[in-house]
Amino acid sequence: MRGPHAVLLHSPGAAAPMDRLGAFVRYECSVPERQRELAILVIAALWRADYEWYAHAPLARKQGLSDAVIAAVGQRETPNFETALDTAVHRFVRELLDLHRVEDSTYAEAVSLLSEVGTVDLVALVGYYSAIAMTLNTFEVGVPADAALPW
Repeated sequence: MRGPHAVLLHSPGAAAPMDRLGAFVRYECSVPERQRELAILVIAALWRADYEWYAHAPLARKQGLSDAVIAAVGQRETPNFETALDTAVHRFVRELLDLHRVEDSTYAEAVSLLSEVGTVDLVALVGYYSAIAMTLNTFEVGVPADAALPW
């Protein structure tokens, strides 16, 4: 067992609901997979969660995010995105994490591109992966020595 699950197993009461929420945001939520991975990288970069970045940067690349976009996200810069949805998700997640809320225009854009359900799902994803990042950092879950991290 690797990553956050190795830590969460120490508290079955916490692990079970976290696992259910994780399964939902990872595999069932209405946010497209590419934008899910983008959101996770934004979270990993904010928290400097080594393992989260290590696990999800390759998945983001597999979903078509360029190395330049991934590197910029890792440095907490705003990349030039290829799609309006990438731009909207990045803006939404950054505002939520940095301002602890989103501007009305950012919210409206998210709803117009993702729907109300998708926007709720995105917030759930941000909450879940922020909790995972905190878990990874608190318990110093490591990555291989040769892992490429942007910070």
